[in-house]
Amino acid sequence: MRILLPLMVISCFTVSVANAQTTDKEKALAKKNEAIQLMDDGKLAESIALLEEARKLDPAEPEIVYEMALAQYQQKNFEGAMKLLKELVKKKQATGRVYAMMGNTFDEMGKPEKAIDIYDEGIKKFPEEGNLYLERGVMEIRRNDHNAALGFFEKGIQAAPMYPSNYYRAAKIFFDSDQEVWGMIYGEIFMNIERGSKRTEEISKLLYYTYKGEIKFGTDTSAAVSFAKQNNTIYLDASQSKKKQVSSLASALAEQVMASMGNSFANGAYEMTLVKSIIGEKMINLESLNRIRTRFLDIYAQDGRDTSYPVVLFDFQRKVKEAGYLGAYNYWILGWGDEKVFEEWRSEHRQEWTDFMKWFKENRINITGANAFVRTRMILQDAIKKSEK
Repeated sequence: MRILLPLMVISCFTVSVANAQTTDKEKALAKKNEAIQLMDDGKLAESIALLEEARKLDPAEPEIVYEMALAQYQQKNFEGAMKLLKELVKKKQATGRVYAMMGNTFDEMGKPEKAIDIYDEGIKKFPEEGNLYLERGVMEIRRNDHNAALGFFEKGIQAAPMYPSNYYRAAKIFFDSDQEVWGMIYGEIFMNIERGSKRTEEISKLLYYTYKGEIKFGTDTSAAVSFAKQNNTIYLDASQSKKKQVSSLASALAEQVMASMGNSFANGAYEMTLVKSIIGEKMINLESLNRIRTRFLDIYAQDGRDTSYPVVLFDFQRKVKEAGYLGAYNYWILGWGDEKVFEEWRSEHRQEWTDFMKWFKENRINITGANAFVRTRMILQDAIKKSEK
């Protein structure tokens, strides 16, 4: 009995210490979460005080240190933030987010070259961290080198295909270029990943205005589409009767487009399909764009483009169509371009809209490294096809 009693006491003491440790971790986690909420509310001093309490309870937890650095950064105490971030690097507790914030902190301290070095180091250590490619690309934009910036944004899309900001940045560059086709696809993918933000509304407007600006109707016998550098104007035989003209329109367009565009994704697959899709339309608005985009999806598949040029966005659109919600989806994608008409449509289709939103919430686009849409991959595919001929 004299032997057992100390063992029992030691056992009870060990359990008690373990329970205390568990309790301290739980308390630290609760304090950290409360501090994050305070930070989100702009109460930075209160947040830092609570995080310091959390760190005393769980000094080995790197996420607490990271949040402390973030609060210091938001307070513009960059020296304090850097000290905490370097501590995480020294202890080998750094993540991609840590390197991203370190780069941002160096930049804020007026040391852009050091920031670039840190981003590059972070990319080497964490090649799947989308935020690092974003920040590195932004540094190139500040140098006014948009091609270099695109390189980082598109590498970021490939490395982290469900991270939205690289799509957003790449789309914005292409919308302001003569290669809008890439902005159309990057922008819509972005909207599917980041739903319901101000940036989503911004891209919706850009998509709508680009359709309006790059599809032009001349006379009854001409239409111009310009989403990929060259301006492809299609002329029909004005001597044909209206009935014959409409019936032979598709084949006439196909022959002219194939001759002028060649085989490529941008000029061939995308623009050719779009040209065919505008047949019968006289203007661009939400209603006509719903019809055009619906026809586009059908024609793209009928022409076998979905096999030769698979696009994850178009695959998702087909899923939306199969569920019966493509019309609602099209209005959602482009609705901020004409909010009045969008609101009128939603008012007239309340049940359809409600059902779509419920389905949409439960069904998100799924992008992996294997099916990610990247412009450079498409261009390489075109080059391989040409070399094989």
